[in-house]
Amino acid sequence: MLARRALLAASAATLLPASARAQSNYPERAIRLVVPFPPGGVNDAVARPWADAMRSRLGTVAVDNVGGGGSVIGTTLVARARPDGYTLLLGGAAGLTVNPVANPNVTYHPLDDFEAVSLLALAGLAITVHPSVPATNLKELIAHIKANPGKLFYASSGVGTAVHLAGELFKQLIGAPDLGHVPYRGAAQSTTDLLAGQVSMSFVNITGQVLEFHRTGKLRVLATTNPQRLISAPEIPTAVEAGLPGMVAQNFTGIWAPAKTPAVVVDRIATATHAALADPDFQKLVLSAGLEPVKDASPSAARRFLEADIARWTPLIKAIGLQTG
Repeated sequence: MLARRALLAASAATLLPASARAQSNYPERAIRLVVPFPPGGVNDAVARPWADAMRSRLGTVAVDNVGGGGSVIGTTLVARARPDGYTLLLGGAAGLTVNPVANPNVTYHPLDDFEAVSLLALAGLAITVHPSVPATNLKELIAHIKANPGKLFYASSGVGTAVHLAGELFKQLIGAPDLGHVPYRGAAQSTTDLLAGQVSMSFVNITGQVLEFHRTGKLRVLATTNPQRLISAPEIPTAVEAGLPGMVAQNFTGIWAPAKTPAVVVDRIATATHAALADPDFQKLVLSAGLEPVKDASPSAARRFLEADIARWTPLIKAIGLQTG
């Protein structure tokens, strides 16, 4: 009898469609995680620890940096990939919030062409100045900007990035439309010039390196744009605490899959990610990079977050006439 049942079960399994068998056995090969930016910076600080954490849970994850177009090239690649769970996107504000509104050449829709899998981390932004700037707090910086109309500039890691939007929101809130913008091709270049005094002010993603520069006096972080103080740097006030209501902006990173990826596959990746986010060692890696690990890693939470982010920034993007392509 037992042998007959085993034979029937085996026969039933062979009758399953190949796609169903593949889903039930997922993953059977290495997973490709596309990071739509060049190597380095806040994206790799999340992508590589996540890939390492997945090794014991899903198997090999190969991180593939596909930069270009302000994240459009890599993001489009994943949107058009086979929806089988073997090509995933490390998505953030540039690719999923900004470019779909600001770049007329974008051919994907952030909500229709992707399945949300999980948020990974929130990246606070820092309002940062060179030590030569006569400001030790945010109020003094605002006074300095207003006392020098049309003479000052802020740097960012590029047009259409989360830090660029934070800079434009800052200009609106303090009433300084003539504060100039110097976009760089990446955070490393803007930070290098800020350290050298080539630019005096910058909006940057908070990383462990930026915090180290702050603590050694090479840069001065006046405030963060997080809703709450950073776990990794509780001594730095938020911009709201420092006297600028409404100055809240965060970048985000998370895992997205192509639309129509089977729910069983999405759930498998989300479950593995949830386990990683609960791991103290993974949390330490994220915190050491100056990031905040998320608490709710569910696909529905990631989708709700993206919907809210799009709703929050679209009016500003349109108001300033931002175009990224």
